[in-house]
Formats: sequence, structure tokens, C-alpha cells
Amino acid sequence: MTDRAARVLIAADKFKGSLTAAEVAAHLTAGLRRASPDLAVTALPVADGGDGTVDAAVAAGFERRTLRVAGPLGDPVTASYALRGRDGLAVVEMAEASGLGRLPEGVRAPLTAGTFGTGELLRAALDAGARSLVLGVGGSASTDGGAGMLSALGARFLDRTGAPVRPGGGGLAGLATADLSGLDPRPAGIEVVLASDVDNPLTGPMGAAAVYGPQKGASPEEVAVLDAALARYAEVLEKAVGPRAAECVRAPGAGAAGGLGYGALVGLGARFRSGIALMLDVLGFSAALERADLVITGEGALDAQTLRGKAVAGVAGAALERGVPVVAVCGRLSLPRESLGAVGIERAYALTDLEPDVERCVAEAGALLERVGERIGKDLGPGTSGRSEGTSRGYPLRGR
Repeated sequence: MTDRAARVLIAADKFKGSLTAAEVAAHLTAGLRRASPDLAVTALPVADGGDGTVDAAVAAGFERRTLRVAGPLGDPVTASYALRGRDGLAVVEMAEASGLGRLPEGVRAPLTAGTFGTGELLRAALDAGARSLVLGVGGSASTDGGAGMLSALGARFLDRTGAPVRPGGGGLAGLATADLSGLDPRPAGIEVVLASDVDNPLTGPMGAAAVYGPQKGASPEEVAVLDAALARYAEVLEKAVGPRAAECVRAPGAGAAGGLGYGALVGLGARFRSGIALMLDVLGFSAALERADLVITGEGALDAQTLRGKAVAGVAGAALERGVPVVAVCGRLSLPRESLGAVGIERAYALTDLEPDVERCVAEAGALLERVGERIGKDLGPGTSGRSEGTSRGYPLRGR
């Protein structure tokens, strides 16, 4: 048997507002190699379907395609999707066109923001020859039920006078008829998968408006308007396409991205799947895991949301099934050790342990992550190098 260095797989999500997933991996790699130059480090940036999903796909070898589309308020924005030529798989990220980050600074438009640009991205991917589609949703600026997306693909949503309803969730309150006869037929002939980390229904107290509307700037009164408008939308779609539209109201993922999930389920025939589980498959995580002795995952904050289908929990769970130890890095940690252990994380390293000032922590995240990477490299126990090929699992961490 041949002695070799430990093999570390970095499968971290972005640190939102600070570093992309690829930058997180680069800084960790620099720190790890300072501590132990012989480490074999592989980076596989990950995402759970929200913002950063296209970047993760590009880092895994997909081709980035960029175009101008409508932003949430109709103004042009530059957005991208990812396409893999060998099998025609396209990854479309709703946040690229219709996310909160596409609104002007300081602006929130809960009643008028729409998803037309997301439909334009889907149409561009289909025009480029996509033979299957992953639609990643998260970070939406809109609560329009995906009506804007479907409009860009040929659907028509009309008021009582026969005029198109106003863009945005608020406009759906005046919806009288839905005409899907002009909807692009191509999605019906291919697999469309809705990748999301939330399974909320479309309407009600756990629905798109009630749970996520306030994050988009909606007041309690506007939440009520949006919830009623989404209910009206579902009622009209049921008349247009039949009972399936009513069934999808309560389907997992219907409430994702301001109800865009519902529009995808009904209008595109999409099926719902956990965003991180799907993206790990798309990115080739299983094959990378086979060659790993330790996995480092992470995201900006490890908190209660982490445990609800976010990227870190998905990575740790998949590694746990294969017996590969996992440590996590984060900007801020607010989970007890027991919760981390329950999802397969042996140890967590927080940037705030090194720099308690949160603003400085965000501003200096890259340098701090390098220090964390160096610490992880030093914490790797005996066997950091010189392990044999026959004992490829279980590199211990000192001081656990």
C-alpha cells in the first residue's frame, strides 16, 4: 500500500453578502495548505437552489450563458443561466432575474415585483437546446405565483375587460381568466425539476405571502392582499387547466419563491425536489465524496434555518451516510453541539470566534477564513499525511 496525504473536500455554500462559494473554497484552501502543504484539497462549491446556484454549476464545469432580461420591476438586468453541453442540462436560477438583489438599493416592491425575467431565462435555455431543466428558486423579490414567468413563456392572464393584469402579485387580485393555450410546449416534453429548500404551500398561514411576504417588504395589510390574490390565481387556473391546479396549491414547494413554485408545478409540469439534494447530484458530489477523507462545508450562518434543508445539512447528511467526517465553517454560529452532531457535523469553526465585531467579520471574511483553514489543517490528527490507501476514512480532529 502507498502512503499518501489526507484528501480534503471543500463543499461549502456562499457566505451571503461577503464571499461566493468559490471564494470560500479558495480562502480555505490557502489556509489549509499553509498548515499542511501535503494536503490534497478539492473544491466543489455547492448551492441549494437559491442565489449562487448558477455560480456553483459553472464551477462544476457548466457553461455560463448571459443575456439581458427583465428585472423584478421590468427594467433590464444582465442575468445568467448554466448549460452542460454533454447532456443538455440547464440550471436556471430565479434570483438571477427576479431576486431581491435585482431591486434598486433600498427598494422593496411586494405588490408589483414580478418574475417575467425568469421566464425569459427559461426560454433562452430552451432555445439553446436544453433537454432538461433545473429551476432553482430562493431569494425572490416577487409574490406573483410565477404568473410573470408563465407570461414570458406565452401564457396570458387577463382582467374582466380582457386586458393583461398588472405585473406582480397585487395585480392577480383583478385576475378574471387565464389562457395557457399559447404556453411554450417545450417544457412539457422534457424534465423540469423545481429545486427549493422550502416546502410551503401556496396560500394560508404557512403560505408564500404569510411566511415570506414580510421579508420582501410587505406590511400585514399587503400580506393579506397577496394571499387573497394568490388564492384568486389558483381559482382561475383551476378553471383553465382543471383539478390539478387545485391539488398543487398544497403541494410541497408551491409556496417557494413567492409562489413561483406553484406556477412551475402547474404551468411547466415541474416536479419538486430538495434543492441541495438535487444540486449535489448535478454537481457530482457523490463521486467527489468517494475520494475524500474529510469534508469541510459551511455557509454564512449556522442557525435554525441550517437544519431545514439548507446546503450545509444536505452535505453533512450525504457524507454521514458514507462514513466521511464533516466539519463546518461559518461566519456566525448559533447552534448547540448536539444539533450539529444530529446532522453529522463533528465540529464547527466560526469567524466570530476570531473577530467578534460582525462588521469587520464580514469585511475581512476572506482573511479570517484562511486563518480558519490553517486551524483546521493543524487540528487534523495523526494521519494528516502518510495514511495508507487501505485506511481512507476517519481522519481525527484534535481537541474535539
